[in-house]
Amino acid sequence: MYEKDGEKYFIVDSHSHFWDASRENWVEGREQYAKGWIDCFYGYHQLGPPETHWDWEHYLKVSQDDFERDVFIEGHVDHVVFQSTYLKEWYKNGFNTADQNAALLEKWGDRIIVNGRFDPRDGDEGMKQFEADCAKYKHKGVKLYTAEWNGSSRGFKLTDPECYRFLERAQELGIKNVHVHKGPTIWPLDKDAFDVADVDHAATDFQGLNFIVEHVGLPRIEDFCFMAVQEPNVYAGLSVVVGGLMHARPKFFAKVMGELLFWVGEDKMTFGSDYNIWTPKWQVEGLVDWQMPDDDQFADYPRLTTASKKKILGLNAAKLYDLEVPSECRLPDTTADEAMAPGEELVDNKAGAQA
Repeated sequence: MYEKDGEKYFIVDSHSHFWDASRENWVEGREQYAKGWIDCFYGYHQLGPPETHWDWEHYLKVSQDDFERDVFIEGHVDHVVFQSTYLKEWYKNGFNTADQNAALLEKWGDRIIVNGRFDPRDGDEGMKQFEADCAKYKHKGVKLYTAEWNGSSRGFKLTDPECYRFLERAQELGIKNVHVHKGPTIWPLDKDAFDVADVDHAATDFQGLNFIVEHVGLPRIEDFCFMAVQEPNVYAGLSVVVGGLMHARPKFFAKVMGELLFWVGEDKMTFGSDYNIWTPKWQVEGLVDWQMPDDDQFADYPRLTTASKKKILGLNAAKLYDLEVPSECRLPDTTADEAMAPGEELVDNKAGAQA
């Protein structure tokens, strides 16, 4: 576990991958899309500190040894949640499937959770596969890619009747957490298919599910925040927020974090490194050291405390996934029980006390 200034942090990387974008995995005749997709990811990779950049060939597919070093040995991560992304329109065996991720369970099963996925456009056959995957891997969550291509379709909405059928079945199978990619588009997917509007309706109708909106709807941060503050089961997944903005766009990062802290609140924010777009080490260390800039334009935002950072970096996700937190990393019960509502400390003019 990570320790800084005498404080110990339980780190849960709740948005990670173990992908295969190697040339051998590109679908014949669709190489432009397979290459274009990973090229777009590689562009995001450049937003991290220069010393963390990899060459493109290495970026296509990392080994199990790479993963162990980058995440567990050097990355300070105590527990990983793998999010599955299939993209079989462009990648023969899938880009980042549950089977690929589960290959690491034999070695690190006590530190890894493998989430599944479903695509409502696959109908009954898709339902059978989803049920089989849940039985095989005991999924606690799913990752949905609403802009993924499927035949002639270039996306679906959480509010589609067929999607509701899958969400209902997910609840019956004991799944609690639905991670939804709602943020920056990746070529050649359509930006509008990642809009956050459908989350609102689904979250209201499925109170037994937690909707973790990965990438917080960027660039639609205001739309997301004003929706998420009203929905108790909607969470802000910080993948891309930290990796894509903390180093490259520090002022915008402060604004996004400020809006999230004010509206959504520190109890509903989860850390995700988005490995292997970026490695977790610099993100964890950077977030632990980070403070809201002492500038008038950020004066009306809440300030992060050590307790806030512990929640965001691991404790919130640990609660969602029923992970056992070492006693030395827990917060006093009163801290969790008496957490303020989003923005409350500002309304009460208490922001200065937390600075």
